[in-house]
Amino acid sequence: MTAATAPVSLVPQLDVAEALLDLLRDTTTEPRSDVQLEALTLAVAADLPVLLWGEPGIGKTAALTQLAGALDLPLTTVIASVHEPSDFSGLPVLGDDPAVQGVPMAPPDWAVRLVRAGRGLLFLDELSTAPPAVQAALLRLVLERRIGALRLPPGVRIVAAANPRSSAADGWELSPPLANRFVHLQWAHDHDVVVRGLGGTWPRATLPRLDAGRLSEAVAFARRAVCAFLVARPGLVHRLPSGESRRGGAWPSPRSWEATLRLIAFATAAGSSRDVLSLLVRGTVGDGPGLELLAALDRMDLPDPETLLADPAGAELPERGDLRQAVLDGVVDAVRGRPERARWDAAWAVLVRAMETGAPDVVVVPATTLASLRREDWDVPAAVERLAGVVSLSRHADEAARRVARTAGAGR
Repeated sequence: MTAATAPVSLVPQLDVAEALLDLLRDTTTEPRSDVQLEALTLAVAADLPVLLWGEPGIGKTAALTQLAGALDLPLTTVIASVHEPSDFSGLPVLGDDPAVQGVPMAPPDWAVRLVRAGRGLLFLDELSTAPPAVQAALLRLVLERRIGALRLPPGVRIVAAANPRSSAADGWELSPPLANRFVHLQWAHDHDVVVRGLGGTWPRATLPRLDAGRLSEAVAFARRAVCAFLVARPGLVHRLPSGESRRGGAWPSPRSWEATLRLIAFATAAGSSRDVLSLLVRGTVGDGPGLELLAALDRMDLPDPETLLADPAGAELPERGDLRQAVLDGVVDAVRGRPERARWDAAWAVLVRAMETGAPDVVVVPATTLASLRREDWDVPAAVERLAGVVSLSRHADEAARRVARTAGAGR
């Protein structure tokens, strides 16, 4: 065999291949607004179990790997579907005298490593392919953080991932008791994030910065919000969905409302956006109850109508059109409840302020209603002329006064 035909050693070529793989794995991160990632990190900071739902191949596992690295937490991945129930409840080990000492339940090696480390990210993958018996064994792990006789330390966070039953291999619906222990986040790929990530730069996962000076305020706000909402909607304290598939997702119960309260407190202390809070709340108690609660939270922040009537010139109105409409309706209702000339005039000034600082269309309905509250001896204020382009207020006021007069005359 000549030198030209001698076989090339595989070792150097494998070294070159490994060097190429290292270059492909060499990525960086950058600060980037990502609502999904922010919601995930906030739930992790709040020490609530999170379940990521998404189609196969969209990066759930990659996101958890990146999250663990960014938070400097050792990542322990457990494929739930390939384990037996005893792997989570513990294996019985006979001692010297079982009749006296009992039979201890030995935990698996990965749980022992987590306890020794004192911290870590436990990733339960493929949860929707775990059979019912395994799901039942996971209940104690997810809620009480116990595996056999071992208890996971507070520094361990739990995140799971699942594919919808339609795209899961031999998938099962989650049992209602297990589903109700998680914050459910729908995980979808973002085109820009994927493209930039394939180019070597992924969004950076960071824990939320909690304002130490707002902790008590955040807790008080969260308790007030959830309790006031449930007083108004007692039927939502516990509502188990009728359909099997919906029972495997987020639904309201005392347990999930407690988790919601915690998330609102953390989101308030962190100054999180409404989009982040919306994902978390709907992922804990479900879309319907979650959206109702979010609407109630919006109303809690609305200014007091009496404050606006006392100082119309300095009125601070919400930017969002639906909230601004609600505020103006509240001002008109306040005048209806205590109709006085000065309050009627002040309400017109508030409407003018609303027209000058936002979209004029939200003024039409409250202005028409306010015009109908005019008493016969009340002159139309000069401020109304500034709203003439939006609605013919003087005409509405005169017609309303004539109707009142006719009604009063007919009643004599």
